[in-house]
Amino acid sequence: MALKKFPIEASHILMFARAINDPNPIYSDEDYARRSEVGGVIAPPTFTQASAQFDPDYFLRPKIGQPWFGSAKEATGIRRAPPSSEPKSGDRPSGAAAGGLHAEQHFEYHRPLVAGMVLTSVSKPGKSWEKEGKRGGKLHFSESITEYYDASGELVVTARGVGVRTERVIEQK
Repeated sequence: MALKKFPIEASHILMFARAINDPNPIYSDEDYARRSEVGGVIAPPTFTQASAQFDPDYFLRPKIGQPWFGSAKEATGIRRAPPSSEPKSGDRPSGAAAGGLHAEQHFEYHRPLVAGMVLTSVSKPGKSWEKEGKRGGKLHFSESITEYYDASGELVVTARGVGVRTERVIEQK
């Protein structure tokens, strides 16, 4: 992740809480939040996922004038070529469209994410493992870990994501 700074702004927290349909006033009401144990508006537990929008190189972020891999069956402006042969394990990146998906996400909060913080992140690979699939072939799992630090260098959140890809391409219907 090429993220330099991830500002935790109250308006972003409000929009995120609305998007996940969470009406908890700790995410939007400054007076209510000020009287809480934390003392201010905090972000919902999965909020650090929004940091990807601050990364100019995030592969799902649209780039003006360029076709991008959106969330539809066919990516906007990008057509996948049919596979000419079975790819070997490791021929495509983890989470790639040919048999890959996002399997899990975990967030460990070391302290609350409060509006006004500015975070930086460090990403690193985690564990990887394999399991035999039910339809034949191996499933390859890989974990990525992103640590978010505040301006003083203190660890605030650890996010762990797990991707899985199949050993062979599964035909789409």
